[in-house]
Amino acid sequence: MTRSDITQLLVAASDGSDEAIELLLPAVYERLRTEARRQLRRERTDHTLNTTALVHEAYLKLVDQKRIEWKNRNQFFWVAAQAMRRILVDYARGRARQKRGAGFTLVPIQEAAVASAEQPELLVALDEALKMLEVQNERQARVVECRFFAGYSVSETADILDVSERTVKREWAVARTRLFQILKEMIEA
Repeated sequence: MTRSDITQLLVAASDGSDEAIELLLPAVYERLRTEARRQLRRERTDHTLNTTALVHEAYLKLVDQKRIEWKNRNQFFWVAAQAMRRILVDYARGRARQKRGAGFTLVPIQEAAVASAEQPELLVALDEALKMLEVQNERQARVVECRFFAGYSVSETADILDVSERTVKREWAVARTRLFQILKEMIEA
Protein backbone atom coordinates (compact mmCIF):
# COMPACT_ATOMS: atom_id res chain seq x y z
CA MET A 1 0.00 0.00 0.00
CA THR A 2 1.39 3.43 -0.93
CA ARG A 3 1.78 6.49 1.29
CA SER A 4 -1.06 8.11 -0.62
CA ASP A 5 -3.33 5.10 0.00
CA ILE A 6 -2.62 5.28 3.74
CA THR A 7 -3.34 9.02 3.76
CA GLN A 8 -6.65 8.40 1.95
CA LEU A 9 -7.60 5.74 4.52
CA LEU A 10 -6.75 8.11 7.36
CA VAL A 11 -8.87 10.90 5.87
CA ALA A 12 -11.77 8.47 5.34
CA ALA A 13 -11.37 7.19 8.92
CA SER A 14 -11.53 10.80 10.14
CA ASP A 15 -14.82 11.11 8.29
CA GLY A 16 -16.16 8.10 10.20
CA SER A 17 -15.70 5.33 7.64
CA ASP A 18 -15.72 1.99 9.46
CA GLU A 19 -14.36 0.31 6.32
CA ALA A 20 -11.36 2.64 6.31
CA ILE A 21 -10.70 1.90 9.97
CA GLU A 22 -10.75 -1.85 9.24
CA LEU A 23 -8.35 -1.46 6.29
CA LEU A 24 -6.04 0.89 8.18
CA LEU A 25 -4.54 -1.53 10.72
CA PRO A 26 -3.14 -3.98 8.15
CA ALA A 27 -1.76 -1.02 6.19
CA VAL A 28 0.14 0.51 9.13
CA TYR A 29 0.77 -2.54 11.30
CA GLU A 30 4.42 -3.20 10.40
CA ARG A 31 5.39 0.44 10.83
CA LEU A 32 3.65 0.51 14.22
CA ARG A 33 5.47 -2.68 15.25
CA THR A 34 8.78 -1.09 14.26
CA GLU A 35 7.98 1.97 16.39
CA ALA A 36 6.87 -0.20 19.31
CA ARG A 37 10.08 -2.27 19.15
CA ARG A 38 12.14 0.93 19.07
CA GLN A 39 10.36 2.33 22.11
CA LEU A 40 10.48 -0.94 24.02
CA ARG A 41 14.25 -1.21 23.45
CA ARG A 42 14.57 1.69 25.91
CA GLU A 43 12.53 -0.14 28.54
CA ARG A 44 13.64 -2.73 31.05
CA THR A 45 13.98 -6.26 29.69
CA ASP A 46 11.27 -7.70 31.94
CA HIS A 47 8.63 -5.18 30.81
CA THR A 48 5.13 -6.62 30.99
CA LEU A 49 4.14 -5.13 27.64
CA ASN A 50 5.41 -6.80 24.50
CA THR A 51 5.55 -5.28 21.02
CA THR A 52 2.18 -6.65 19.93
CA ALA A 53 0.40 -5.50 23.09
CA LEU A 54 1.87 -2.00 22.80
CA VAL A 55 0.84 -1.74 19.13
CA HIS A 56 -2.69 -2.90 19.85
CA GLU A 57 -3.13 -0.67 22.88
CA ALA A 58 -1.85 2.36 20.96
CA TYR A 59 -3.93 1.56 17.87
CA LEU A 60 -7.09 1.30 19.95
CA LYS A 61 -6.38 4.73 21.41
CA LEU A 62 -5.79 6.16 17.93
CA VAL A 63 -8.91 4.87 16.21
CA ASP A 64 -11.00 5.87 19.20
CA GLN A 65 -9.94 9.50 18.71
CA LYS A 66 -12.91 11.41 17.35
CA ARG A 67 -11.28 14.83 17.65
CA ILE A 68 -8.29 14.15 15.40
CA GLU A 69 -8.60 15.08 11.77
CA TRP A 70 -5.95 12.93 10.10
CA LYS A 71 -4.05 14.86 7.46
CA ASN A 72 -1.33 12.42 6.43
CA ARG A 73 0.60 9.32 7.46
CA ASN A 74 3.43 11.28 9.14
CA GLN A 75 0.93 12.89 11.49
CA PHE A 76 -0.61 9.48 12.21
CA PHE A 77 2.73 7.84 13.05
CA TRP A 78 3.76 10.82 15.18
CA VAL A 79 0.53 10.60 17.17
CA ALA A 80 1.02 6.81 17.39
CA ALA A 81 4.49 7.33 18.85
CA GLN A 82 3.02 9.78 21.38
CA ALA A 83 0.33 7.25 22.33
CA MET A 84 2.96 4.55 22.86
CA ARG A 85 5.02 6.93 24.98
CA ARG A 86 1.99 7.73 27.15
CA ILE A 87 1.23 4.04 27.59
CA LEU A 88 4.81 3.34 28.64
CA VAL A 89 4.83 6.34 30.99
CA ASP A 90 1.62 5.09 32.61
CA TYR A 91 3.25 1.70 33.14
CA ALA A 92 6.36 3.40 34.54
CA ARG A 93 4.19 5.42 36.93
CA GLY A 94 2.64 2.23 38.18
CA ARG A 95 6.05 0.64 38.66
CA ALA A 96 7.40 3.74 40.42
CA ARG A 97 4.41 3.70 42.78
CA GLN A 98 5.20 0.08 43.58
CA LYS A 99 8.71 1.13 44.52
CA ARG A 100 7.13 3.69 46.87
CA GLY A 101 8.77 6.89 45.81
CA ALA A 102 12.27 5.74 44.94
CA GLY A 103 14.44 8.64 43.73
CA PHE A 104 16.18 9.03 40.43
CA THR A 105 19.49 10.28 39.15
CA LEU A 106 19.59 13.29 36.84
CA VAL A 107 21.10 12.50 33.44
CA PRO A 108 21.27 14.33 30.10
CA ILE A 109 18.34 13.65 27.76
CA GLN A 110 20.59 11.65 25.42
CA GLU A 111 21.14 9.15 28.24
CA ALA A 112 17.58 9.20 29.53
CA ALA A 113 16.45 6.48 27.12
CA VAL A 114 19.01 4.08 28.53
CA ALA A 115 18.45 5.12 32.14
CA SER A 116 14.66 4.87 31.91
CA ALA A 117 14.88 1.11 31.54
CA GLU A 118 16.36 0.81 35.03
CA GLN A 119 14.69 3.87 36.54
CA PRO A 120 11.02 4.07 35.55
CA GLU A 121 10.69 7.13 37.77
CA LEU A 122 13.09 8.94 35.39
CA LEU A 123 10.69 8.34 32.50
CA VAL A 124 7.85 9.70 34.64
CA ALA A 125 9.94 12.74 35.60
CA LEU A 126 10.91 13.32 31.97
CA ASP A 127 7.24 13.20 31.00
CA GLU A 128 6.41 15.76 33.71
CA ALA A 129 9.30 17.98 32.57
CA LEU A 130 8.06 17.74 28.99
CA LYS A 131 4.62 18.91 30.10
CA MET A 132 6.25 21.90 31.84
CA LEU A 133 8.29 22.64 28.71
CA GLU A 134 5.11 22.51 26.66
CA VAL A 135 3.65 25.31 28.78
CA GLN A 136 6.79 27.40 28.18
CA ASN A 137 7.26 26.56 24.50
CA GLU A 138 4.92 24.20 22.70
CA ARG A 139 7.07 23.90 19.57
CA GLN A 140 10.11 22.84 21.58
CA ALA A 141 8.01 20.18 23.29
CA ARG A 142 6.82 18.91 19.90
CA VAL A 143 10.43 18.77 18.67
CA VAL A 144 11.38 16.67 21.72
CA GLU A 145 8.44 14.35 21.11
CA CYS A 146 9.43 13.89 17.48
CA ARG A 147 13.19 13.62 17.95
CA PHE A 148 13.53 11.82 21.29
CA PHE A 149 10.35 9.83 21.76
CA ALA A 150 9.35 9.10 18.16
CA GLY A 151 12.91 8.87 16.86
CA TYR A 152 12.31 11.06 13.81
CA SER A 153 15.21 12.64 11.97
CA VAL A 154 15.64 16.40 11.74
CA SER A 155 14.12 16.44 8.25
CA GLU A 156 11.16 14.24 9.26
CA THR A 157 10.54 16.45 12.30
CA ALA A 158 10.68 19.58 10.12
CA ASP A 159 8.15 18.01 7.75
CA ILE A 160 5.77 16.97 10.53
CA LEU A 161 5.91 20.34 12.31
CA ASP A 162 6.00 22.32 9.05
CA VAL A 163 9.13 24.27 10.00
CA SER A 164 12.66 24.44 8.59
CA GLU A 165 15.37 21.95 9.51
CA ARG A 166 17.35 24.84 10.94
CA THR A 167 14.46 25.66 13.27
CA VAL A 168 14.28 22.02 14.39
CA LYS A 169 18.01 21.94 15.16
CA ARG A 170 17.81 25.19 17.13
CA GLU A 171 14.69 24.19 19.06
CA TRP A 172 16.15 20.73 19.79
CA ALA A 173 19.30 22.25 21.30
CA VAL A 174 17.36 24.73 23.43
CA ALA A 175 14.76 22.15 24.48
CA ARG A 176 17.39 19.69 25.74
CA THR A 177 18.92 22.43 27.89
CA ARG A 178 15.52 23.51 29.23
CA LEU A 179 14.49 19.95 30.03
CA PHE A 180 17.71 19.40 31.95
CA GLN A 181 17.08 22.61 33.93
CA ILE A 182 13.46 21.63 34.64
CA LEU A 183 14.54 18.17 35.82
CA LYS A 184 17.23 19.71 38.01
CA GLU A 185 14.67 22.06 39.59
CA MET A 186 12.34 19.12 40.19
CA ILE A 187 15.09 17.28 42.08
CA GLU A 188 16.06 20.31 44.15
CA ALA A 189 12.47 21.12 45.08
